[in-house]
Formats: sequence, C-alpha cells, structure tokens
Amino acid sequence: MFKKLINNQIFQVSVRNYKPRRALMYVPGSDERKIDKIRSLQVDCVALDCEDGVALNKKEDARKLITEKLKDIIPTARNDVGVRVNSIDSGLCEEDIKSCLSGSHLPHTLLLPKVETTEHLKWVADKLNNTLETGQKINLIIYIESAIAFINLHDICKTAASLSETGKFTPTSLVFGSDDFCASIGATRTENSNEILYARQKLVLYAKAFNLQAIDMVYIKYKDPDGLKSQCEEGMRMGYTGKQVIHPNQIGIVQESFMPSIDTIEWAQGLLDAFERHQATGKGAFTYRGSMIDMPTMKQAKNIIDLIQSVKKKDPVNN
Repeated sequence: MFKKLINNQIFQVSVRNYKPRRALMYVPGSDERKIDKIRSLQVDCVALDCEDGVALNKKEDARKLITEKLKDIIPTARNDVGVRVNSIDSGLCEEDIKSCLSGSHLPHTLLLPKVETTEHLKWVADKLNNTLETGQKINLIIYIESAIAFINLHDICKTAASLSETGKFTPTSLVFGSDDFCASIGATRTENSNEILYARQKLVLYAKAFNLQAIDMVYIKYKDPDGLKSQCEEGMRMGYTGKQVIHPNQIGIVQESFMPSIDTIEWAQGLLDAFERHQATGKGAFTYRGSMIDMPTMKQAKNIIDLIQSVKKKDPVNN
C-alpha cells in the first residue's frame, strides 16, 4: 500500500528512475588501449567518443573500433555504455550512427552533442527510425552547448519528449557543455565560473521540469582533487545529478560527491518509514525530527532512497 501510494499518488512528478549517471567518462573511440580498460572502471556511464576526443583523420577508425568493441563490452557491462557521435552540423553524425548502431550489440545510450534546435532532434529521430530494427530503442543524452540552444531549450525538451512517444529513443539527460557555451557567447572562463552561472542553473531547471537527469560541466584540472570536489558539491547543491569526467582519477571523487551522506540517507529512510506509519493510522500531516512534513520534503526523501537503490542495483558487489 505504501509503495503504491507513493508512486501513484504522492510522487507523480518525481524524477524517473533512470540508471545512475553520477560520473560520465569519455573514452576516445580511436584508442583501443583505453577502451580495453573500461571493464576495470567503476564508473556509472562510459561514453565511447567519436567527437572531440578523436582527430578528424581518425573518425572512420573510431567508428570501426567502437562497433567491434561493443561486441565485447555490452554483454557483461554493469555500467551504462554510450557512444558520443559528432554533431549533426559537422556532417559526420550520419555515418557515426550508421556504423555504431549497425553492429550485433547496440550501445545503451546515444550522446548527441551541440543540439540547438528542434530540427536537430527531428533529424536524429528520423535516422534512428531508419537504422534501428523494430522493437529496438536507445537512450538519448542531449548536449546543450550554445546561446541559441539555451534560447530554444524549452522547445528542445518538449520535442524530445514528444518524439520519444512513437520514436526509437528515450531522452534521459541534459548535459551542460560549458566550454563551447563560453565560446558561443564570448565569455572568459574564471576560477569561480560566475560567468556561466545563469546557464548552469537554467539547464537544471529545464532538466527537472522535463524529468531528465542534469549532468554538469567538466572540471579540466584533473590533478586538483580538492577543486573537483568543491565544484561537484556546488553542482549537487544546484540540483545536478552527475558530472562529466575526463580522467579515471576523477571518477571516485565525482561519484562519492553525488551520493547523499549516511546521515541524509538515514533521515530520508526514517521519514518514509514515519510516513508509512502515519498513513496506516489514517493521519495526514505529521512532524518528523521537529519539522512539519510537506509533500516537497517527502519527494526529496523518496528521490534520495531511489538513488541509493539504483546504485546498489547497478553494482551490488561494491555495496
């Protein structure tokens, strides 16, 4: 009764129970040595990269290698394995999709960079409809990386949701591409990133409005664990659910930072237990640890426990 009540009546607008993507790590699709290390990485999400991590004269090599390696990776993968294709406007995306989605083992997720208009989503929906077989569907992560993309963000999210109803992709996440965004507006990056604060917050707002994960910007100083941790904590306070990483040394810090503390978990589970007890006795409003509990607070607690359960389900050995 409690679970049914929570899911169907109280938490209708809570975040969908996606696979956790606390850390999204890029692996160059042309580097076989790095791809072979994926199995040893305890990371939520791996993106085999056809885009920024691959030189122009290595794009075809990357496509072929990714398609071949997916045969070995996908059958035993506990993490989310995706392919980041080149942008649609680059003229390379169609070949990326044809190659990387035509093998015997599909990636779990397609990562689409530099989405700026609804036409970009309609284009990729058409290509996926023509490439994937009947019954096949793939997760879609959407990158927002320019001023015009932020202007169109509402329409982009709305169109993604609409196309997914009959198409062959499920939108799961928005990613903030901070460096390309800075270039698009002519901003100069600073240590505190105040120049991109508005955009960083806006992405979270739209992600949560459309029940999507929000994945934060890259921290490029991979030898600065303290700075990374600080930026992770800042992002989590804003509402981000994960962060892009560029080096294996960043994975542990990022994934730990995007997990609630033991005290927070105990608070959330205790609150849900108290709610169940009060519902059983027919009582509505109640206090918990000296505070009056309302529905937004209940939703926060439910989302915390959902995250913990998702992580345990993904990697039961290490939990």
